[in-house]
Amino acid sequence: MPWRPRTAPASFGASREPASAPEDSVRRKPTRRRYVMVRPTYFDVDQSTNPLTDTRDETCRARVIDQWERLRELHLGLGHQVAEIEPQPGLPDMVFVTSAATVWGGKVLVARFRHRQRAAESSIYLDWFQSGAYQEIRQAVWINEGERDHQFAGPRLLAASSQWAGGRPHAEMREFFGVPVVELTLVDPRFHRLENALAVLDQDMIMYYPAAFSPPSQEMLGKLFPGAIVASEADATAFGLCAVSDGRHVVLPEAAHGLFAELMARGFEPIGADVSELVRSGGGIRSCTLELH
Repeated sequence: MPWRPRTAPASFGASREPASAPEDSVRRKPTRRRYVMVRPTYFDVDQSTNPLTDTRDETCRARVIDQWERLRELHLGLGHQVAEIEPQPGLPDMVFVTSAATVWGGKVLVARFRHRQRAAESSIYLDWFQSGAYQEIRQAVWINEGERDHQFAGPRLLAASSQWAGGRPHAEMREFFGVPVVELTLVDPRFHRLENALAVLDQDMIMYYPAAFSPPSQEMLGKLFPGAIVASEADATAFGLCAVSDGRHVVLPEAAHGLFAELMARGFEPIGADVSELVRSGGGIRSCTLELH
């Protein structure tokens, strides 16, 4: 019988181990997270700037909203805080809010978008963060699309180098946040965003698709995370790495079924979510979930 994705536990930290998890697996401890999301009120697939985007059919907006609401309920059911930024007409990609900024240690570096169809979002995010209690907030000087290309793993920042990011933006991140930046070169055009090629599970563990990275970057990741979970091409193209982890629970697309057993074997609890409509536009679970570190 095939393994079925589990639903979220009724309360955060509930004592429920996956039935098929090895008895000697590490017991992972979740930590409460703070997330930001944007309801896909104006979502549409009208342009393709992503080779994984599927624009063959009209988007079913009602289904997109339903999938988004279920994802939000999953986060809340796991005990996390979820704040919302008000969506704006004419900006259909706001739902992919992980591009909005990079947030760490009370500092916020708001995105500077490459494409004009998203450029107007920056001022919205800047205003929203300025209404909060942050030590320092500013917009990036160089093209920088937030946590879609940057992920914190413990005291270091993993940063993508591709047509979308790299070089001066990385130097800006290093100076602004005062943390080491590990530059990782993406070489497969299907995985031109770090969020689609790698997921941080906790400060010492990642899951990733090696072929998305250059050989030197693969070597670097192997040294930094020797016990990493390696995703298959099928699971990577199903957006299985565009996932969110609280250190124990890993919310990922239910279509990436090959990763579930691997996660359970390492002591994580995978939770499947249907985000098929969002995936058609090149975004997934992490794309819709900006973490406020």
